[in-house]
Amino acid sequence: MSRVSEQLWWVRLLRLAAAGLGAAALIILPVQQADVPGFSLANYFSYFTVLSNVAAVIVLAVGALAAPDSAAWQWIRGAVTTAMVITGIVYALLLSDIDVNLDIDWINDVLHRLLPVLLLVDWAVIRPRRLPDHSWWTWLLVPLVYGVYTLTRGPFVDWYPYPFIDPRTQGYLSMTLSMVIVFVGMAGLSFAVFWLGTRRSPW
Repeated sequence: MSRVSEQLWWVRLLRLAAAGLGAAALIILPVQQADVPGFSLANYFSYFTVLSNVAAVIVLAVGALAAPDSAAWQWIRGAVTTAMVITGIVYALLLSDIDVNLDIDWINDVLHRLLPVLLLVDWAVIRPRRLPDHSWWTWLLVPLVYGVYTLTRGPFVDWYPYPFIDPRTQGYLSMTLSMVIVFVGMAGLSFAVFWLGTRRSPW
């Protein structure tokens, strides 16, 4: 990343520790539920939370071990940070009282609360030095592609990961309106992440 992150060995250490914690949380749950009737590994990896946390673990690990400084890597880092912020905010506002198949409290806290905060803090402290101005809206391709994937897969497996993207109970019109509102909120979060990473650095 930048020379600052290379010199701050504790930043790399914290990133590695966070990556290890996230990896443990992602692995333990499916291992423990492998024999539970109805558990599906394909469904598990179809949650936005799980996919964004897998990406977060990779970003944290690469940031700890290699600390790349390319514009492409900064874009990826920003996209993953945005996805994790979306994960945390959407969970807090819409899903905290809904069963999302994360019955182990500490795993739920790590994936929905701790790692989103850590990614955002890391982004705010070690800011990107090269980031295109249009990055914030291209980061929205991540949740957009996820939405297309979910709505395409859902009818075939008769399963949707989240209520607001499930047309079976609310119909397509109501679901579309919900998704538009959620997407507008995501756009605001994406721009906020971009601003946080590109404002003048104090370092």
